Amino acid sequence: MSLISLHAVGYSYDGVSAVLRDLDWSFEPGCFHAIVGRSGAGKTTALSLLAGLATPTSGKIEFDGRDLARLDRYRYRRRDVGVVFQSFNLLPHLTARENVELTLRASGKPIRDKRRVALDRLAGVGLSQELADRRVLKLSGGEQQRVAIARALAFDPRVILADEPTGNLDLTTQEDIIDLLTASAREGKCVIVVTHSPEVAQCADQVHKLQAPHLKSTSRRGKRKHPAPATP
Repeated sequence: MSLISLHAVGYSYDGVSAVLRDLDWSFEPGCFHAIVGRSGAGKTTALSLLAGLATPTSGKIEFDGRDLARLDRYRYRRRDVGVVFQSFNLLPHLTARENVELTLRASGKPIRDKRRVALDRLAGVGLSQELADRRVLKLSGGEQQRVAIARALAFDPRVILADEPTGNLDLTTQEDIIDLLTASAREGKCVIVVTHSPEVAQCADQVHKLQAPHLKSTSRRGKRKHPAPATP
């Protein structure tokens, strides 16, 4: 069953020139989804719509059967969706742990020991306590990306959105990031990644390809690289 559904979704910045047109996509929990397409095809715009940061100019997006436009989208982003931004969007004057703790506080979820949860999440993405207590500016690009993923996972959201999460990373770190995202899908989360990387797309359970607005965008099943989560 789909957790997020797009029904004839379109978007234009000026009301005339369409960036996206007639997207009929569905995103299921427990799956790793990839959104691919040429530069300028609207991949990041599609991710912004899924995150509730923008509203379709035509069509409808449903989250768990409800019209996203009618929901409290601030609450949706705080509690249901973890976003990994291409530029990380970490607060550079804070430590890695403090960045994760800040997100835990913002979620409003009743988490008593936020420090321990933050350290556990950072350890889960391969960062030691020494690195967790280091200011973000003192971390490498790959380490900052891990912090961004730990922050997105910290409050246990149902959806993970990631914008080019392996861009500008070395091959080993890219593979580690893909493993972290596929592990999240194995745990039952709906993972949606915007990527230009064929390696990332090959790991996806489903690939959504964006075409130019005058062409039909498509979805296809990928070759599953991990087992589906067990169903009760």
